[in-house]
Amino acid sequence: MRARYGIPLGITAAGAAGLLYAAGFEARSFRLRRVTVPVLPSGMRPLRVLQVSDIHMVGGQRKKQRWLRSLAGLRPDFVLNTGDNLSDPEGVPEVLDALGPLMEFPGAYVFGSNDYYGPTLRNPGRYLIEKVQGRHGLNGNAQAVGVVHNPWEDLRDGFDTAGWLNLTNTRGTLKIEGTSIELTGLDDPHIKRDRYAEVSGGPSDGADFSMGVVHAPYLRALDAFTADGYPLVLAGHTHGGQLCIPFYGALVTNCDLDTDRVKGLSTHTSEGRTSYLHVSAGCGTSRYTPVRFACPPEATLLTLVGRD
Repeated sequence: MRARYGIPLGITAAGAAGLLYAAGFEARSFRLRRVTVPVLPSGMRPLRVLQVSDIHMVGGQRKKQRWLRSLAGLRPDFVLNTGDNLSDPEGVPEVLDALGPLMEFPGAYVFGSNDYYGPTLRNPGRYLIEKVQGRHGLNGNAQAVGVVHNPWEDLRDGFDTAGWLNLTNTRGTLKIEGTSIELTGLDDPHIKRDRYAEVSGGPSDGADFSMGVVHAPYLRALDAFTADGYPLVLAGHTHGGQLCIPFYGALVTNCDLDTDRVKGLSTHTSEGRTSYLHVSAGCGTSRYTPVRFACPPEATLLTLVGRD
């Protein structure tokens, strides 16, 4: 019996142990990543930007809520929320409570598809199939039917009341100790709500520094921001691949971005110009796939400094 069943049983046990680790430990092992980005004009003081993304709040996630509240102790100059705050239609009060201390700081936000619509149960293998076929979200796929509509308006009203800028296909400006920071945002390209034509033209002459903000880092959005001369673009959406292979990395990005840039700081080039790109791996998961492997949940403190 041992010769016949020993190996399959061993594989099953290893798989069960991996699933227990991915769901019970790593998905709740919240990290802060620190990144320095040389993008500011010469002579401008450094700026500390806290990026939170892909919270995917589900009721009862107390540890995640406590961790998010604790981030206020970093005292950032401003906060950028790059979307997908919800994974539960009832999650808005808990999102606003968890982010309450951070909303004491200047900030801005864009929404992702899961702010508008609830997640659906799907085979994870479909992400690999869509990668091969070049289809992601509504970019090549048929429109979703029977999806849950999340109360995103309540989330928007909470952020707006706190003074955070809504960057839905528009521009906004933050004043940080007399410094003018222009933020140009897009709605989520994953569900084809991005309208770059409404914000095109590049950084304004009157801003001390300008940057782009979008939830899903689709190439069309990155190309547009970079070609227009934005030195930095922030995004989320990818979950860092969520289920990664140790010493190899991510298998999918859930958009048309390559897996080499699935998370962290990289660069993007378009029409002879180059921008820095930072993609957050986010701090949550879909309620239907509450696991992470070799890709801990995170927020990022970016320190923007003068160009070399």
